[in-house]
Amino acid sequence: MPRPTRCVASKTPRAAIATTLAFLALISGVRAGMAETFAYVGNADSNDISVFKLSESGEMTPVQTRAFTGVEKPGSSTPLAITPDHRVLIAGVRSQPFQAVSFAIDPKTGQLSHIGNGPLADSMANIATDRGGKVLFSASYGGNKVALNPLSANGVAGEPKQVIPTGLNAHLPSPDNRFVFATNLGSDQVLSFAFDATTGTLTPSDPPNYKVPEKSGPRHFVFHPNGKFVYLIHELNGDVAAFTYEAKSGAWDEIQRTTALPEGFNGKPWAADIHITPDGRFLYASERTTNTLTAYKVDAASGKLTTVGSVPTEKQPRGFNIDPSSRYLAAVGELSDGMTVYAIDQSSGALSKLKSYPTGKKPNWVEFLSLP
Repeated sequence: MPRPTRCVASKTPRAAIATTLAFLALISGVRAGMAETFAYVGNADSNDISVFKLSESGEMTPVQTRAFTGVEKPGSSTPLAITPDHRVLIAGVRSQPFQAVSFAIDPKTGQLSHIGNGPLADSMANIATDRGGKVLFSASYGGNKVALNPLSANGVAGEPKQVIPTGLNAHLPSPDNRFVFATNLGSDQVLSFAFDATTGTLTPSDPPNYKVPEKSGPRHFVFHPNGKFVYLIHELNGDVAAFTYEAKSGAWDEIQRTTALPEGFNGKPWAADIHITPDGRFLYASERTTNTLTAYKVDAASGKLTTVGSVPTEKQPRGFNIDPSSRYLAAVGELSDGMTVYAIDQSSGALSKLKSYPTGKKPNWVEFLSLP
């Protein structure tokens, strides 16, 4: 019986090699088809968008600088929104004539190509699409209004369908697309609207608003990925408030109030942006007086926050965002014309600086997108 044993032994390495090669080919194919992640930075003074590709290690590679078409004067900021199907990026122009500039996103390269421009009702500080990608919501800080524009099939905004007077604000739709909320900085309240996705219209909810502490200046907010909690940052006092969210009625109920101000803060608060990791474990807030980012750990059951700590960041960090893998955070500075990327510690949520990159002039908004 030794003879067949030798025969089998001689074939085993070949079989192992063939299996290994097949496995490597499979892995190579999987890697080739894996989603690639891109970052889009809105630059107000240079009227363009910086496009970067994010690697697995957190390295950013410049891909494109896409100038706005049909826009001459710079605005005070450049809000961005990406349609739910990931096909179109929309930029709000805050110089006259006020308009929304739509770009097609190349599914392979992430690069932008101009589709067309549509009218906005005013200088809009915040824009967002509904969850169906059929409507563009917008909010005007100086114009004291929110508006709704229908989006055509190719992603270009039509004439405003609704313009609703309010106070100073910014807003987003709810996770289930049934409500739209507008923070009213000037009157310290959050306005609530019911959204009819079929007709594409807004009507005031009952109750139509939620009051927050006077002179706190409610600004941006984010929903927890589980849809049960909302987190709101206040520009004028640096507060970060946590609320439970009742999806059926759209009601907010405050459960906690903490701060975005670093320890030893002494000055006038000027909080800006707030984002939660897509996995819902960590929350971050930016503060412009101190040029810092503050990290919080989120309790999944209660929604309450535990402060992790603050790190220095770009000068005047009006905007930042987190990549879809929840591993990296990118913050931009309006006065530094740059972007810094941080690694997110997966156990504590603490931020560690990786590298900084030049952007366009006066960057203020970051959007991440994984393709395809």
